[in-house]
Amino acid sequence: MSSSTTAQAPSSIADAAPLSLCAREPLVPADRLVAEMVPPPRFDSVRFATYIPDPKQPSQPEAVRVLSDFAAGLGGAHASGAGRRRWFARKPAAPTGPRGVYLDGGYGVGKTHLLASLWHATPAAREQKAFGTFVELTNLVGALGFQQTVRTLSEHRLLCIDEFELDDPGDTVLVSSLLSKLVEAGVALAATSNTLPGKLGEGRFAAADFLREIQGLSAHFRPLRIDGDDYRHRGLPEAPAPFSDEQVTKAAYATEGASLDDFPHLLDHLARVHPSRYGALTDDLKAVCLTDVQPVPDQSTALRLVVLADRLYDREVPVLASGLPFDRLFSEEMLNGGYRKKYFRAISRLTALARDAKGLVDA
Repeated sequence: MSSSTTAQAPSSIADAAPLSLCAREPLVPADRLVAEMVPPPRFDSVRFATYIPDPKQPSQPEAVRVLSDFAAGLGGAHASGAGRRRWFARKPAAPTGPRGVYLDGGYGVGKTHLLASLWHATPAAREQKAFGTFVELTNLVGALGFQQTVRTLSEHRLLCIDEFELDDPGDTVLVSSLLSKLVEAGVALAATSNTLPGKLGEGRFAAADFLREIQGLSAHFRPLRIDGDDYRHRGLPEAPAPFSDEQVTKAAYATEGASLDDFPHLLDHLARVHPSRYGALTDDLKAVCLTDVQPVPDQSTALRLVVLADRLYDREVPVLASGLPFDRLFSEEMLNGGYRKKYFRAISRLTALARDAKGLVDA
Protein backbone atom coordinates (compact mmCIF):
# COMPACT_ATOMS: atom_id res chain seq x y z
CA MET A 1 0.00 0.00 0.00
CA SER A 2 1.42 3.39 -0.96
CA SER A 3 1.98 6.13 1.60
CA SER A 4 -0.72 8.22 -0.09
CA THR A 5 -3.39 5.66 0.81
CA THR A 6 -2.14 4.75 4.27
CA ALA A 7 -4.30 6.02 7.09
CA GLN A 8 -2.68 8.71 9.19
CA ALA A 9 -1.26 7.42 12.46
CA PRO A 10 -3.07 8.54 15.57
CA SER A 11 -1.63 11.69 17.13
CA SER A 12 -1.74 10.18 20.63
CA ILE A 13 -2.66 7.00 22.49
CA ALA A 14 -6.05 8.47 23.31
CA ASP A 15 -6.75 8.90 19.57
CA ALA A 16 -6.09 5.23 18.81
CA ALA A 17 -8.93 2.87 18.04
CA PRO A 18 -10.68 1.76 21.24
CA LEU A 19 -10.60 -1.78 22.56
CA SER A 20 -13.43 -4.25 21.96
CA LEU A 21 -14.98 -6.72 24.39
CA CYS A 22 -16.14 -8.76 21.41
CA ALA A 23 -12.51 -9.30 20.38
CA ARG A 24 -11.61 -10.83 23.74
CA GLU A 25 -11.88 -14.53 24.60
CA PRO A 26 -9.77 -14.85 27.76
CA LEU A 27 -8.56 -18.15 29.18
CA VAL A 28 -8.50 -18.24 32.97
CA PRO A 29 -6.36 -20.93 34.66
CA ALA A 30 -7.75 -22.55 37.79
CA ASP A 31 -5.00 -21.14 40.02
CA ARG A 32 -6.06 -17.62 39.04
CA LEU A 33 -9.63 -18.40 40.09
CA VAL A 34 -8.36 -19.35 43.55
CA ALA A 35 -5.94 -16.44 43.85
CA GLU A 36 -8.66 -13.94 42.91
CA MET A 37 -11.03 -15.06 45.67
CA VAL A 38 -10.60 -11.74 47.48
CA PRO A 39 -12.86 -8.66 47.64
CA PRO A 40 -12.92 -6.94 44.22
CA PRO A 41 -11.36 -3.48 43.69
CA ARG A 42 -14.53 -1.57 44.59
CA PHE A 43 -14.54 -3.23 48.01
CA ASP A 44 -10.80 -3.53 48.62
CA SER A 45 -10.65 -0.57 51.01
CA VAL A 46 -14.05 -0.83 52.70
CA ARG A 47 -14.29 -1.45 56.42
CA PHE A 48 -17.03 -1.51 59.03
CA ALA A 49 -16.01 2.06 59.92
CA THR A 50 -16.67 3.24 56.34
CA TYR A 51 -20.19 1.79 56.21
CA ILE A 52 -22.69 4.64 56.53
CA PRO A 53 -25.91 3.30 58.06
CA ASP A 54 -29.23 4.86 57.16
CA PRO A 55 -30.34 6.56 60.42
CA LYS A 56 -33.91 5.42 59.71
CA GLN A 57 -32.89 1.74 59.57
CA PRO A 58 -31.76 0.34 62.96
CA SER A 59 -31.04 -3.05 61.37
CA GLN A 60 -28.03 -1.53 59.58
CA PRO A 61 -25.91 -0.53 62.62
CA GLU A 62 -27.05 -3.76 64.27
CA ALA A 63 -25.60 -5.70 61.33
CA VAL A 64 -22.27 -3.93 61.82
CA ARG A 65 -22.25 -4.92 65.50
CA VAL A 66 -23.14 -8.56 64.84
CA LEU A 67 -20.59 -8.95 62.05
CA SER A 68 -17.85 -7.26 64.07
CA ASP A 69 -18.45 -9.75 66.87
CA PHE A 70 -18.54 -12.59 64.36
CA ALA A 71 -15.13 -11.55 62.94
CA ALA A 72 -13.64 -11.24 66.42
CA GLY A 73 -14.93 -14.69 67.30
CA LEU A 74 -12.99 -16.21 64.40
CA GLY A 75 -9.69 -15.11 65.90
CA GLY A 76 -9.26 -18.15 68.10
CA ALA A 77 -10.61 -20.80 65.73
CA HIS A 78 -7.92 -22.74 63.84
CA ALA A 79 -5.39 -20.04 64.75
CA SER A 80 -2.56 -22.35 63.73
CA GLY A 81 -3.76 -22.85 60.20
CA ALA A 82 -7.37 -22.26 59.22
CA GLY A 83 -9.26 -25.50 58.61
CA ARG A 84 -6.06 -27.52 58.36
CA ARG A 85 -5.97 -30.79 60.31
CA ARG A 86 -3.06 -33.12 60.91
CA TRP A 87 -3.53 -36.70 59.77
CA PHE A 88 -3.22 -38.05 63.33
CA ALA A 89 -5.61 -35.46 64.78
CA ARG A 90 -9.04 -36.58 65.88
CA LYS A 91 -11.89 -35.51 63.58
CA PRO A 92 -13.66 -32.49 65.09
CA ALA A 93 -17.15 -32.90 66.41
CA ALA A 94 -19.90 -31.73 64.07
CA PRO A 95 -21.04 -28.17 64.85
CA THR A 96 -24.18 -28.02 66.94
CA GLY A 97 -25.44 -24.67 65.59
CA PRO A 98 -25.06 -22.34 62.62
CA ARG A 99 -21.45 -21.89 61.58
CA GLY A 100 -22.20 -18.84 59.46
CA VAL A 101 -24.13 -15.63 59.04
CA TYR A 102 -26.46 -14.83 56.17
CA LEU A 103 -27.11 -11.19 55.19
CA ASP A 104 -30.58 -10.85 53.72
CA GLY A 105 -31.96 -7.62 52.29
CA GLY A 106 -32.86 -5.70 49.15
CA TYR A 107 -30.30 -4.56 46.61
CA GLY A 108 -28.30 -1.47 47.50
CA VAL A 109 -28.43 -1.71 51.32
CA GLY A 110 -24.69 -2.34 51.55
CA LYS A 111 -24.59 -6.12 51.99
CA THR A 112 -21.48 -6.57 49.86
CA HIS A 113 -19.78 -3.70 51.70
CA LEU A 114 -20.48 -5.47 54.99
CA LEU A 115 -19.40 -8.86 53.67
CA ALA A 116 -16.10 -7.44 52.41
CA SER A 117 -15.63 -5.62 55.73
CA LEU A 118 -16.07 -8.95 57.51
CA TRP A 119 -13.38 -10.48 55.28
CA HIS A 120 -10.99 -7.62 56.07
CA ALA A 121 -11.78 -7.69 59.82
CA THR A 122 -11.26 -11.44 60.24
CA PRO A 123 -7.89 -11.96 61.96
CA ALA A 124 -6.37 -14.38 59.47
CA ALA A 125 -3.78 -14.31 56.72
CA ARG A 126 -5.00 -13.37 53.25
CA GLU A 127 -4.61 -16.94 52.02
CA GLN A 128 -6.71 -18.25 54.93
CA LYS A 129 -9.91 -16.51 53.87
CA ALA A 130 -11.79 -16.51 50.57
CA PHE A 131 -14.31 -14.12 49.01
CA GLY A 132 -16.28 -14.71 45.85
CA THR A 133 -19.70 -14.57 44.29
CA PHE A 134 -21.93 -17.63 44.20
CA VAL A 135 -21.27 -17.90 40.44
CA GLU A 136 -17.52 -17.75 41.02
CA LEU A 137 -17.78 -20.50 43.65
CA THR A 138 -19.64 -22.86 41.33
CA ASN A 139 -17.17 -22.01 38.55
CA LEU A 140 -14.31 -22.92 40.89
CA VAL A 141 -15.85 -26.35 41.44
CA GLY A 142 -16.13 -26.73 37.67
CA ALA A 143 -12.46 -25.83 37.21
CA LEU A 144 -10.94 -27.80 40.10
CA GLY A 145 -13.44 -30.59 40.60
CA PHE A 146 -15.46 -31.14 43.76
CA GLN A 147 -12.88 -32.98 45.88
CA GLN A 148 -10.04 -30.58 45.07
CA THR A 149 -12.30 -27.60 45.83
CA VAL A 150 -13.14 -29.12 49.22
CA ARG A 151 -9.44 -29.68 49.95
CA THR A 152 -8.50 -26.15 48.85
CA LEU A 153 -11.24 -24.29 50.71
CA SER A 154 -10.93 -26.48 53.83
CA GLU A 155 -7.58 -24.77 54.40
CA HIS A 156 -9.46 -21.48 54.97
CA ARG A 157 -10.82 -20.00 58.15
CA LEU A 158 -13.61 -18.05 56.42
CA LEU A 159 -15.51 -18.32 53.14
CA CYS A 160 -17.56 -15.29 52.07
CA ILE A 161 -20.14 -15.89 49.34
CA ASP A 162 -21.69 -12.83 47.70
CA GLU A 163 -25.00 -12.91 45.79
CA PHE A 164 -26.00 -16.36 47.02
CA GLU A 165 -28.74 -17.64 44.71
CA LEU A 166 -29.78 -21.08 43.51
CA ASP A 167 -30.80 -21.09 39.89
CA ASP A 168 -31.13 -24.82 39.28
CA PRO A 169 -31.36 -28.12 41.17
CA GLY A 170 -27.81 -29.09 40.24
CA ASP A 171 -26.42 -26.02 42.00
CA THR A 172 -28.58 -26.78 45.03
CA VAL A 173 -27.15 -30.26 45.53
CA LEU A 174 -23.60 -29.16 44.66
CA VAL A 175 -23.47 -26.22 47.07
CA SER A 176 -25.27 -28.07 49.84
CA SER A 177 -22.67 -30.84 49.68
CA LEU A 178 -19.74 -28.42 49.42
CA LEU A 179 -20.75 -26.25 52.37
CA SER A 180 -21.49 -29.28 54.53
CA LYS A 181 -17.95 -30.54 53.90
CA LEU A 182 -16.46 -27.13 54.66
CA VAL A 183 -18.43 -26.67 57.88
CA GLU A 184 -17.31 -30.13 58.96
CA ALA A 185 -13.72 -29.01 58.34
CA GLY A 186 -14.24 -25.99 60.58
CA VAL A 187 -14.62 -23.27 57.95
CA ALA A 188 -16.86 -20.35 58.94
CA LEU A 189 -19.33 -19.11 56.33
CA ALA A 190 -20.83 -15.74 55.47
CA ALA A 191 -23.16 -14.98 52.59
CA THR A 192 -25.31 -12.24 51.10
CA SER A 193 -28.54 -12.62 49.16
CA ASN A 194 -31.84 -10.99 48.40
CA THR A 195 -33.60 -14.22 49.43
CA LEU A 196 -33.88 -15.85 52.84
CA PRO A 197 -31.99 -19.17 52.96
CA GLY A 198 -35.20 -21.18 53.34
CA LYS A 199 -36.61 -19.54 50.20
CA LEU A 200 -33.64 -20.11 47.87
CA GLY A 201 -34.65 -21.37 44.45
CA GLU A 202 -38.27 -20.35 44.91
CA GLY A 203 -39.87 -19.34 41.62
CA ARG A 204 -36.96 -20.65 39.56
CA PHE A 205 -37.31 -24.42 39.82
CA ALA A 206 -39.31 -26.98 41.78
CA ALA A 207 -37.71 -26.04 45.09
CA ALA A 208 -40.07 -28.33 46.99
CA ASP A 209 -38.38 -31.32 45.35
CA PHE A 210 -35.06 -30.25 46.86
CA LEU A 211 -36.38 -29.12 50.23
CA ARG A 212 -33.94 -31.30 52.20
CA GLU A 213 -30.92 -29.75 50.48
CA ILE A 214 -32.31 -26.23 50.91
CA GLN A 215 -33.06 -26.83 54.57
CA GLY A 216 -29.56 -28.22 54.98
CA LEU A 217 -28.12 -25.03 53.53
CA SER A 218 -30.31 -22.91 55.80
CA ALA A 219 -29.09 -24.79 58.88
CA HIS A 220 -25.54 -23.54 58.28
CA PHE A 221 -26.51 -19.88 58.63
CA ARG A 222 -27.92 -17.42 61.12
CA PRO A 223 -30.08 -15.02 59.03
CA LEU A 224 -29.40 -11.32 59.57
CA ARG A 225 -31.97 -9.02 57.97
CA ILE A 226 -30.78 -5.62 56.66
CA ASP A 227 -33.56 -3.18 55.75
CA GLY A 228 -33.27 0.03 53.77
CA ASP A 229 -33.35 1.74 50.40
CA ASP A 230 -30.81 1.42 47.60
CA TYR A 231 -27.92 3.63 48.75
CA ARG A 232 -26.80 4.08 45.14
CA HIS A 233 -29.82 6.31 44.58
CA ARG A 234 -30.17 7.76 48.08
CA GLY A 235 -30.09 11.54 47.65
CA LEU A 236 -28.49 11.35 44.21
CA PRO A 237 -29.72 12.81 40.91
CA GLU A 238 -31.45 10.61 38.35
CA ALA A 239 -29.22 8.59 36.07
CA PRO A 240 -28.21 10.41 32.88
CA ALA A 241 -30.25 9.71 29.77
CA PRO A 242 -28.50 7.65 27.07
CA PHE A 243 -26.25 9.57 24.72
CA SER A 244 -26.14 9.48 20.91
CA ASP A 245 -24.10 6.92 18.99
CA GLU A 246 -21.81 9.74 17.88
CA GLN A 247 -21.20 10.95 21.44
CA VAL A 248 -20.44 7.45 22.68
CA THR A 249 -18.10 6.70 19.78
CA LYS A 250 -16.20 9.98 20.17
CA ALA A 251 -15.82 9.41 23.91
CA ALA A 252 -14.50 5.89 23.28
CA TYR A 253 -11.84 7.17 20.87
CA ALA A 254 -10.89 9.97 23.25
CA THR A 255 -10.58 7.78 26.36
CA GLU A 256 -7.46 5.70 26.80
CA GLY A 257 -8.30 2.14 27.82
CA ALA A 258 -11.96 2.37 26.75
CA SER A 259 -13.79 -0.34 24.82
CA LEU A 260 -16.41 0.25 22.14
CA ASP A 261 -18.97 -2.37 21.15
CA ASP A 262 -22.38 -2.63 19.56
CA PHE A 263 -24.71 -3.90 22.30
CA PRO A 264 -26.47 -6.67 20.31
CA HIS A 265 -23.10 -8.02 19.16
CA LEU A 266 -21.80 -7.95 22.72
CA LEU A 267 -24.77 -10.02 23.90
CA ASP A 268 -23.99 -12.59 21.20
CA HIS A 269 -20.34 -12.64 22.27
CA LEU A 270 -21.20 -13.26 25.94
CA ALA A 271 -22.83 -16.53 24.88
CA ARG A 272 -19.43 -17.72 23.62
CA VAL A 273 -17.49 -16.81 26.79
CA HIS A 274 -18.07 -18.68 30.04
CA PRO A 275 -19.32 -16.38 32.82
CA SER A 276 -16.33 -17.38 34.96
CA ARG A 277 -14.21 -15.41 32.48
CA TYR A 278 -16.23 -12.19 32.51
CA GLY A 279 -13.89 -10.69 35.09
CA ALA A 280 -10.90 -11.39 32.83
CA LEU A 281 -12.93 -10.02 29.92
CA THR A 282 -12.83 -6.60 31.60
CA ASP A 283 -9.13 -6.65 32.55
CA ASP A 284 -7.45 -3.22 32.29
CA LEU A 285 -10.55 -1.47 30.95
CA LYS A 286 -11.00 2.15 31.99
CA ALA A 287 -14.50 2.47 30.50
CA VAL A 288 -17.05 0.44 28.53
CA CYS A 289 -18.82 2.24 25.67
CA LEU A 290 -21.91 0.63 24.14
CA THR A 291 -23.97 1.71 21.15
CA ASP A 292 -27.52 0.71 20.27
CA VAL A 293 -28.61 -0.64 23.67
CA GLN A 294 -31.81 -2.66 23.14
CA PRO A 295 -34.11 -4.82 25.27
CA VAL A 296 -32.49 -8.14 26.17
CA PRO A 297 -34.19 -10.80 24.02
CA ASP A 298 -34.36 -13.80 26.38
CA GLN A 299 -33.70 -14.99 29.91
CA SER A 300 -30.42 -16.80 29.24
CA THR A 301 -28.96 -13.68 27.66
CA ALA A 302 -30.31 -11.55 30.51
CA LEU A 303 -28.63 -13.71 33.16
CA ARG A 304 -25.29 -13.47 31.33
CA LEU A 305 -25.66 -9.69 31.23
CA VAL A 306 -26.32 -9.67 34.99
CA VAL A 307 -22.97 -11.39 35.58
CA LEU A 308 -21.16 -8.89 33.33
CA ALA A 309 -22.84 -5.98 35.13
CA ASP A 310 -21.66 -7.40 38.47
CA ARG A 311 -18.07 -7.73 37.26
CA LEU A 312 -18.05 -4.17 35.84
CA TYR A 313 -19.50 -2.81 39.06
CA ASP A 314 -16.97 -4.71 41.19
CA ARG A 315 -14.15 -3.23 39.11
CA GLU A 316 -15.65 0.30 39.04
CA VAL A 317 -15.68 0.46 35.23
CA PRO A 318 -17.99 3.28 34.03
CA VAL A 319 -20.46 2.40 31.26
CA LEU A 320 -21.38 4.95 28.57
CA ALA A 321 -24.27 3.96 26.33
CA SER A 322 -26.60 5.02 23.55
CA GLY A 323 -30.01 3.56 22.80
CA LEU A 324 -32.49 2.63 25.52
CA PRO A 325 -31.92 3.56 29.18
CA PHE A 326 -30.83 0.69 31.41
CA ASP A 327 -34.15 0.52 33.27
CA ARG A 328 -35.73 -0.72 30.04
CA LEU A 329 -33.32 -3.60 29.42
CA PHE A 330 -35.56 -6.30 30.84
CA SER A 331 -39.16 -7.07 29.94
CA GLU A 332 -42.03 -6.86 32.40
CA GLU A 333 -42.22 -10.64 32.35
CA MET A 334 -38.58 -10.87 33.40
CA LEU A 335 -38.97 -8.24 36.12
CA ASN A 336 -41.94 -10.12 37.54
CA GLY A 337 -40.35 -13.57 37.33
CA GLY A 338 -38.14 -15.67 39.57
CA TYR A 339 -34.95 -13.78 38.68
CA ARG A 340 -36.41 -10.32 39.25
CA LYS A 341 -34.03 -9.49 42.10
CA LYS A 342 -31.04 -10.20 39.88
CA TYR A 343 -32.42 -7.92 37.18
CA PHE A 344 -33.18 -5.10 39.60
CA ARG A 345 -29.65 -5.40 40.97
CA ALA A 346 -28.23 -5.19 37.44
CA ILE A 347 -30.35 -2.10 36.65
CA SER A 348 -29.22 -0.46 39.88
CA ARG A 349 -25.55 -1.17 39.25
CA LEU A 350 -25.57 -0.22 35.57
CA THR A 351 -27.36 3.01 36.44
CA ALA A 352 -24.62 3.85 38.94
CA LEU A 353 -21.96 3.07 36.33
CA ALA A 354 -23.78 5.21 33.74
CA ARG A 355 -23.71 8.09 36.22
CA ASP A 356 -19.96 7.53 36.64
CA ALA A 357 -19.49 7.66 32.85
CA LYS A 358 -21.23 10.99 32.31
CA GLY A 359 -17.94 12.86 32.64
CA LEU A 360 -16.49 11.05 29.61
CA VAL A 361 -18.84 13.02 27.37
CA ASP A 362 -18.57 16.25 29.35
CA ALA A 363 -14.79 16.08 28.94
